[in-house]
Amino acid sequence: MSDWSCPLPLRDYPRIVLAHGGGGLLSSDLIQHLFLPAFRNPHLETLADSAVLALPPGRIALSTDSFVVRPLFFPGGSIGELAVNGTVNDLAMSGARPLYLTAGFILEEGLPLETLAAVVHRMAAAARAAGVCIITGDTKVVEKGRGDGIYINTAGVGVVPDSIALGPAHVRPGDAVLVSGAIGDHGIAVMSVREGLAFDSPIVSDCAPLHELVPILLETPATVRMLRDPTRGGLAASLQEIAQAAGFSIILDEPAIPIRPEVQGACELLGLDPLHVANEGKLIAIVDAQEAEAALQRLRRHPLAASAAIIGRVAEGRPGMLACKTALGATRIVPRQLGEQLPRIC
Repeated sequence: MSDWSCPLPLRDYPRIVLAHGGGGLLSSDLIQHLFLPAFRNPHLETLADSAVLALPPGRIALSTDSFVVRPLFFPGGSIGELAVNGTVNDLAMSGARPLYLTAGFILEEGLPLETLAAVVHRMAAAARAAGVCIITGDTKVVEKGRGDGIYINTAGVGVVPDSIALGPAHVRPGDAVLVSGAIGDHGIAVMSVREGLAFDSPIVSDCAPLHELVPILLETPATVRMLRDPTRGGLAASLQEIAQAAGFSIILDEPAIPIRPEVQGACELLGLDPLHVANEGKLIAIVDAQEAEAALQRLRRHPLAASAAIIGRVAEGRPGMLACKTALGATRIVPRQLGEQLPRIC
């Protein structure tokens, strides 16, 4: 027992220790002096094991997600913003108005409390910006070497109006495919920091909440067939999943896909296909072809969608196939990836 040390150090200890997850005084310190002040709202004030909610009329949307990004901070965001925006966006893609989040923190022993505080305060700011409350949560601590600083698990609750019905069952051949802006920013921003890459023009993550874009699109509900945020696996994986679920294929107009020149250049340098690179602040909309231009113009009203574009269409046959028409007029099949091009990006 010569290397044994007391798991309850001084209460002003600057790093996370196992006792911070043990339910004692150090756990209370984290709650009272960090989590509660940052996330304060009436639901959280009770510090109960669950929150009791009164929800407006409509159908309940429920989502859960886990965030393991490395590094914890990157240009344009952090694991804190990702945890909020990723969950808010999952709810919004069902047509829901996001209302409440839960947050579970898995902390590694030895994590600086300053780092945890920075993540929590960024998370709180993101929640305020998205108009949601973090209403309950949990904290666990794992031994040093058994984690990677911070992992965050979230659940989100929202309400879908009865007039909204979205999903692959509504997709029809001829429908147009819209994207709300340039793709690939998030994955390349994270990779640039992780690998110590420097580019002439800084590449910043697009991490952002999309809850304000959805009502703009849904001003004419019958126009919109379904929505998706192309996170892991990027634009290609999301469209392949939509095509498979809908029972059709999707043909993209490759030159119409918005990609920032610096992201395109980074992908060429790294041997990556930008169609497979993750995004955290973009949405895909499948819309009625006759209303696509009007939907596009509505979408471009919002600063987050100023570069939105119509990038393709739904086609009959070959369920799940994604193809691109190139600038030279050729057609290439976009293969499905076995895994992630860039792991640990969300």
